[in-house]
Amino acid sequence: MSAPPRPVADLLTVDRAHDRGPGDPLREEPGPGAARCLGLYAKLAAGVSVVTARGPEGPLGMTVSAVTSLSARPPLLVACLRDGSRTLAAVTAHRTFAVHLLREEQHELAVRFASPTTPAADRFADTDTRHVLGVPVLAGALAWSVCLVEDVRRYGDHHLVVGRVAAVHVGGGRPLLWHDRRFRSLTELAPDGPG
Repeated sequence: MSAPPRPVADLLTVDRAHDRGPGDPLREEPGPGAARCLGLYAKLAAGVSVVTARGPEGPLGMTVSAVTSLSARPPLLVACLRDGSRTLAAVTAHRTFAVHLLREEQHELAVRFASPTTPAADRFADTDTRHVLGVPVLAGALAWSVCLVEDVRRYGDHHLVVGRVAAVHVGGGRPLLWHDRRFRSLTELAPDGPG
C-alpha cells in the first residue's frame, strides 16, 4: 500500500541552497512527457539566430532560437546549443563564437544552417563571410555580435553558453521569428501615434 500524498505546500517548498538530493519529492516527480513540453515550447515566440564558430577544418554554424540578453554591464548574452553539435564543440574549444540575429528575408539561410544533413561547407556557400576576432561572421544579418565564452553548462539535452560581447554590429530591417514550428514575421498591433 502506498503512502498518502504529501500536502502541496510541502512539495512547493523553496530550497534556496539548491542542494536537492535524490530523495527530494520535486526531483522525483515524473513531470509531463517530452511531447507535451515541446508543445509548450512551440508556443514561445523567439527570434531566429545563427551561431557560428571556428572549427578545426573551417567555419561551423547552426540555427538556434534560444538566444537572449543577460546583462548590459558587463555585456553578456546567452545561447543554448544542442548537446553533441560540432558548433558547440568548436565554441568550447576556441572560446569564441558569433551570434547573428536574422532578418525576416533570411529564412532560407536559417533552414540551411538548421539542416542536420547539410555539410558545414555548404552552409556557408554563397554567403558573404568575413572573420572578426577569428570567428566567421555572416554579412547581412539584422545584427551580430562576437562573444568570448564566459561559461558553458549542460542542462538536459542542451548547453547554456554565456558569452561576453566583444564586437557588435546593428543593421536595419525586421527580425525573423519562430513560433508554433513555423517562421513568422513581426507585425505592428497598432500604427505608431503622433510624436
